[in-house]
Amino acid sequence: MRAVIQRVGHASVRVEGETVGAVEQGLLILLGIGHGDTADTAAHLASRIATLRIFPDAAGKMNLSLRDAGGEALVISQFTLYADTHKGHRPSFLNAAPPGESIPLYEAFVQALTELGIHAATGQFGAHMEVSLLNDGPVTIVLSHDEPPWPADAG
Repeated sequence: MRAVIQRVGHASVRVEGETVGAVEQGLLILLGIGHGDTADTAAHLASRIATLRIFPDAAGKMNLSLRDAGGEALVISQFTLYADTHKGHRPSFLNAAPPGESIPLYEAFVQALTELGIHAATGQFGAHMEVSLLNDGPVTIVLSHDEPPWPADAG
């Protein structure tokens, strides 16, 4: 599972001209799901994101988590995070899990955020989406479960 998270002042997503999800201060989370990801992976990544201290405290230092800041999350499915561009000029997406595997894990990730007290809005899985955001900072961080292991106490 891979996530690109952006701290935002606000973000929204439209499908066929209609806004289907929107948040104010918080995070835009682009979420990619790969082969071998599980509900445990989704829960762990959600916890990691909810507790990542990337919001400013009263002194302006990045010292508050999404939960501490009372922020919201807009979660957008993004299979292209698994693009393989090693051959030719057209990316391959074979490393992305198919919809039958991805949809339940996407939903599990959103549910895990909700259970952590985060208001989570979503896009529409598999649809052509238009995402708008006001990047705050900018602060953009990439998290992936296939990188070196997270510390045992990390959420």
